[in-house]
Amino acid sequence: MRRRNLLLAVPVGLAAPSALHAQGAWPNKPVRIINPYGPGGTSDIVIRYLAAGLERAFGQPFIIENRPGAGGAVGTAQVAAAAPDGYTLLITNTGPLAVAVSMTPAPNYDPQRSFAYITLFGGAPILCAVKADSPIRSLADYKTAAARGRDAVSFGSSGIGSVGHLAGMLWAQEAGVELLHVPFRGAADAQQSVLGGNTVSLWDTLAAHAGGVRGGSIRGLAITSETRAAVVPDVPSIVEAGFPGAVASNWFLLAGPAGLSAEITGRLRTHLAAAMAEPTARERWTANGIVSLGDPSPAQIGAFVAREAARWAPVVRAAAAA
Repeated sequence: MRRRNLLLAVPVGLAAPSALHAQGAWPNKPVRIINPYGPGGTSDIVIRYLAAGLERAFGQPFIIENRPGAGGAVGTAQVAAAAPDGYTLLITNTGPLAVAVSMTPAPNYDPQRSFAYITLFGGAPILCAVKADSPIRSLADYKTAAARGRDAVSFGSSGIGSVGHLAGMLWAQEAGVELLHVPFRGAADAQQSVLGGNTVSLWDTLAAHAGGVRGGSIRGLAITSETRAAVVPDVPSIVEAGFPGAVASNWFLLAGPAGLSAEITGRLRTHLAAAMAEPTARERWTANGIVSLGDPSPAQIGAFVAREAARWAPVVRAAAAA
């Protein structure tokens, strides 16, 4: 994935003494990156590699803390309430920022006011999958099974309000069927439930389950993109499967609490861009079905989040009424 370094740092000749002091002082202790989902999900896949690059660049530990709950809202709210000193950051995605705001009750943070956006990493489609030995072999079979009744087909996701949850509901609306949603605290738990036969299927980010598809433990029925993904070439796209209205993507970004300085934001963006440009990072992104969404500025990321929230709002309302 090719990224552009952004020139956000203050020119040395014009910087105030306090800014120069802050640049030398931060970071002088470990930095926490809160992941509002359980370990093993796509957020972990994205951030753990990049955190190692940040440690090399800044000479301080960047520690990942998993704080799952409420579809990602618990950990996200924790960062919103933290001091904007650069020592508490957030790796999060579509669910807490563009979906949770339309749920009742709404989260105790505001995506447009509570965060300083840093970098948009990319997006990944959602995978619909069943256990490898399931008699359901296609999305057409899946629809037939679901048509027997609301409780006939259950699906797991990474939590209420996650993009997996909403993507499953979006497909069900288009297919004219009802599905039974079973929320979990992360991707690993959702997949384990399918493997254990406790839920029929899962709708969750492709990156978290591509290994299961390739390894043969789960069977991918479709991914919510317009075309197939190189990482799972045998899995049809949702368009190819006959449901073009169910195209969706789960995107990932890094943020800090509102008030985080432009200087710290700029330094993080510069080093993240360098880490994401490394061949190993590009290979990892491709292997997990993550694609670039460009290199928007912090202000542009905020506008993007607002557009996504508007797009998902009617789906959330329909899901809540189901």
